[in-house]
Amino acid sequence: MKPDSFKKYVIKRFIARNCSKRELVTLGYHLVHGNPQGTGAAVGLTARKMKRVLLLLLAVVCGHALERGRDYEKDKVCKELATLGNDDFRTLSLVLYSRKFPSGTFDQVMKLVKEVVSLTKDCCAEDADPGCYDNRTSALSATSCESDSPFPVHPGTAKCCTKEGLERKLCMAALKHQPQEFPTYVEPANDEICEAFRKDPMEFADKFLYEYSSNYGQAPLPILVGYTKSYLSMVGTCCTSASPTVCFLKERLQIKHLSLLTTLSNRVCSQYAAYGKEKSRRSHLIKLAQKAPTAALKDVLPLAEDITNILSKCCESTSEDCMAKELPEHTVKLCDSLSTKNSKFEECCQEKTPMDIFVCTYFMPAAQPPEPASVELPTSKDVCDSKNINAMDQYTFELSRKTHIPEVFLSKVLEPTLKSLSECCHSADSTACLNAKGPVLKKEVSSFIDKGQQLCAGYSENTFTEYKKKLSQQLRAKLPEATSAELAELVEKHSDFASKCCSINSPPNYCDSQIDAEIKNLPEP
Repeated sequence: MKPDSFKKYVIKRFIARNCSKRELVTLGYHLVHGNPQGTGAAVGLTARKMKRVLLLLLAVVCGHALERGRDYEKDKVCKELATLGNDDFRTLSLVLYSRKFPSGTFDQVMKLVKEVVSLTKDCCAEDADPGCYDNRTSALSATSCESDSPFPVHPGTAKCCTKEGLERKLCMAALKHQPQEFPTYVEPANDEICEAFRKDPMEFADKFLYEYSSNYGQAPLPILVGYTKSYLSMVGTCCTSASPTVCFLKERLQIKHLSLLTTLSNRVCSQYAAYGKEKSRRSHLIKLAQKAPTAALKDVLPLAEDITNILSKCCESTSEDCMAKELPEHTVKLCDSLSTKNSKFEECCQEKTPMDIFVCTYFMPAAQPPEPASVELPTSKDVCDSKNINAMDQYTFELSRKTHIPEVFLSKVLEPTLKSLSECCHSADSTACLNAKGPVLKKEVSSFIDKGQQLCAGYSENTFTEYKKKLSQQLRAKLPEATSAELAELVEKHSDFASKCCSINSPPNYCDSQIDAEIKNLPEP
């Protein structure tokens, strides 16, 4: 294929008809400069299309449209196919199903995309049989339940397949994978990119869309689509230019903030998906309390609630500028409340763009807590008084700001503790209940924190190499009879755990499953 053909292919195949290349990076622009006048309208039509076709694609593959008229549903699908065109319909299908089935293989996802696009085109043809759409979507659902199904599956598919009709389809539509907490996608070198692209541009684009979307599937769909289209446009431009290296450098700078927005929104939305709204709110309260231990609850609680509300609104939003609009507003509140409470917050708030400020504060480590002091459990009067709505938050805040262990540890120990306190309020004698449970709960919390501090001791204060060296010395002192091979294995195992679970933004699902095992294996003091 000639160079000009490459460019035409990418532009026709992967750039939305209503968006120029410049408009595709508007998402990142908001976060660079704030929210400029008039930028939202430029890509509004594409976002509205995306919202409609997203719902329809889910309906096609899962059949979860209620029985309100198949012809009505079919007419909507056909209208959107005609509006988007075959290429954009196929591209959006590939992104959507890659992110919905992240454990599916490339071949499985492509077979599903091919089947959905095929049935939509066939059943939307003027001479199509009236029962085409209903029959083909039902057959698709049935094929998904076969033991040798060629399509990707969710872990709960087998249970759904024991159901019949609409109940089965609703069950399958509700299935969701756990977030991919450790993305494995690695961008190839420039020459490898161009070699693969020149060999087969369509296969390169399909594999990139699959790999990137399955790895960063928690990023809001409009952001994910916007970045992948911009990336493929860059590849089409640079792999046909006279100086690909210079071109890639220039083009990557143009989409830098959109790339960062995609990966960061995937990260924060992954945590939100893992925790849910209430636990996510508590998680952000813990982190803010640890980053600004001299602040008061009234300073950090509104911020924790604000970011949680943003995630609840934007992570599943089909609005192209939800995150780009909300995050800059959040950074203003963050700087207003905390820039005087911690010098590191003050430094972050001097960054040039809202995105840079958010990234700086997100990765900010916990500050050294004030002098350790015992944190008393709240009394029954505090916990059970309907007027004292912040009693649990106050306890969480005090414990967090005085404790130097990562949020995943504190969230893990606080969940059963707060649940027990709440249960006492529903007992016949809340005071007696708390008097009985209180000492036990306090001892359990204290013991868990001590063990967490042992597991993560020194990790955040040292480079990884220094940390492993000191860890080896500590384990040698505690296990003098261990062989060199045994010691090396312990160091690798424990340092791997620390690298994943001893930072302030550790992945909750993975760490929750690992913390208990690590605590159990702690050598006796």
